[in-house]
Amino acid sequence: MERLKQKTALITGGASGIGKMTVEIFLKEGAKVICWDMNEASGDALLKEFEGFPLEFYAVNVADVNSIAKAAAVFTEKHGTPDILINNAGITRDATLKKMTSSQWQSVIDVNLTGVFQCTQAFAPAMMEKGSGVILNAASVVGLYGNFGQTNYVATKAGVIGMTKVWAREMGRKGVRVNAVAPGFIATEMVDTIPENVLSDLEQRTPLARLGHPEDIANAYLFLASDEASFITGTTLSVDGGLIL
Repeated sequence: MERLKQKTALITGGASGIGKMTVEIFLKEGAKVICWDMNEASGDALLKEFEGFPLEFYAVNVADVNSIAKAAAVFTEKHGTPDILINNAGITRDATLKKMTSSQWQSVIDVNLTGVFQCTQAFAPAMMEKGSGVILNAASVVGLYGNFGQTNYVATKAGVIGMTKVWAREMGRKGVRVNAVAPGFIATEMVDTIPENVLSDLEQRTPLARLGHPEDIANAYLFLASDEASFITGTTLSVDGGLIL
């Protein structure tokens, strides 16, 4: 089933983890995919893995407005306006409030919050002028309920949820839908730093008794990007195995 046939999707942070799985699923659903990621080695590996698919990779730092502007200009020249923008890029720099450095705070803000704003601002006007488009933002369950030792990360994800609601109001009448996905704890490299006993406790507290898989989030992106979700905007979809219950 090609739910994204003839659609062009731009996915940030698409060279690994949830982003990579989203690239794979979107390609298999018929989309042309442009991946932005800072990791050039992972980007090259992605191109080799999906050779023959309509996939392009560009090394882009979403925290750098000039990097975004250059890549956006290339995108526009080659593809026009994206049908789908997924602001998936994100990092963690965890520490308690007492120990968190200014660098740890700012680096997470720059990528996870400012990066989402800058990427959206680069393409949203053209989407609205076109009269159609889907913007999906990576939030997190911790943006809804907080988490120990993640002041910076939680602040960005709560901010993303707020921006999603604002943009849904601003862009809805112009035919652009804006939603967020709030993953629970997903088995990716990002959770590798969490101690095994803590992960085990999280599994036990989750009604479905497991961590999420990247495809769980990628499939949520797929649904919200598809025409099946044509009357959904301004929502934050929690994909967390029931952890927040």
